[in-house]
Amino acid sequence: MFKIGYFSKLTMVSVRMLRYYDEVGLFKPAEIDTFTGYRYYSAKQITKLNLIVALRDMGFNVSDIAIAVNEQSDAKLRDILKQKEEEVKNNIKAEKDKLRKITATIKNLKKEKINMNYNVTLKSVPSYKVISLRDTIPTFDAEGILWQKLSKYIQDEQISCGNIAYATYYDEDYKEGPVDIEVSVVVEKLLNDAGGFTFKETIPIEQVASVLVPGDYSNIAPAYNFLAQWIEENEYTIYGSARALPLKGVCSEENSHEYLSEIQVPVKKL
Repeated sequence: MFKIGYFSKLTMVSVRMLRYYDEVGLFKPAEIDTFTGYRYYSAKQITKLNLIVALRDMGFNVSDIAIAVNEQSDAKLRDILKQKEEEVKNNIKAEKDKLRKITATIKNLKKEKINMNYNVTLKSVPSYKVISLRDTIPTFDAEGILWQKLSKYIQDEQISCGNIAYATYYDEDYKEGPVDIEVSVVVEKLLNDAGGFTFKETIPIEQVASVLVPGDYSNIAPAYNFLAQWIEENEYTIYGSARALPLKGVCSEENSHEYLSEIQVPVKKL
């Protein structure tokens, strides 16, 4: 048996933590001298203490550690660890998303100081014959899922297409997810609908406020901000769903700096 100080040195766990584990009922001494109150620990307890320390370092709280260390079944302990593994993976993903936003914000600070001026054009949009796929996706960043499905269907069915493609955003407000998006490609002729893929002739739009957005897709958000200011300052109002046209993108350009997108927002005078 070892006094608490010696046991602390042997296990490399501080006396303070050993006393704390005792107080919360997580790891008690093998014996306590009734006369002196000294705590004594056994070498047989080291395995349990090592597990407690490992679980603590994995991010388990005291109550969860108590459940895990008292679990006699290796299978159940494995399940507990697998659940924690998924939690950590989700936390890592969330932190990576935060890091991506921080990096984008740092990059955009310079852009905002430069005060990029977009050339807003008012124009009409004609009716198109299109094949489209509309669905809800987890986030705006997942738009590529719909484009991949649509592209595969077009290739499999050998559908003759034009060089115009665009995405339409139907949600009235911004959503973290899921979001309602339709991707469309102009076709030479209308065919029969199948498997969620729809052929239709679109309604012409009398007037859209349009801006060309060069560079990476991260530039699109500032462009929307600029459009919002322009629409308000020029006394217009939005009356339809916004569109984004990838004029040059991942399919044609290797460098994201060479991308070119067009944003179209239907507007009318107040």
